[in-house]
Parts: sequence; C-alpha cells; structure tokens
Amino acid sequence: MSKPASTLTAGRPSARSNKAATLASLADEAGTKRVNFELPASEHTKLKIYAAKQGKTIKELLTEYVAGLPE
Repeated sequence: MSKPASTLTAGRPSARSNKAATLASLADEAGTKRVNFELPASEHTKLKIYAAKQGKTIKELLTEYVAGLPE
C-alpha cells in the first residue's frame, strides 16, 4: 500500500521561493521595525499580568508607551 501524496510541507512560509503577491505583502509596512529583547522570566510575568489587568496585550502596552515618549 502506498501513502497518498500530501500537499502540506514543513518549514517557514517566508523561506519559500515561490512568493506570490498577497494583500498583506502589498501593504505599506516599510516604516515598521521589529523589536526583540530579553527579560528575566519574573519581569516578563509581571509585564504579562499588568497587560492582562489593563485588558491589553504586551505589544499594545509597549506600542502605546513608545508613542507617548517625547521626541
């Protein structure tokens, strides 16, 4: 018995070479940057709890904070 061929593949979609244009890829996101930094687990937990109490995500909290900084 042979297995049926599957169209699913493993791996990152962004690494595939056959990139067709999508609405998301056509959006003007040239002005965005990803921010990545390390926090101790206890500080992350503290931040996550605070965000939940505010009814927001960590991303929303930090985005609002940065937007409020003086230029």
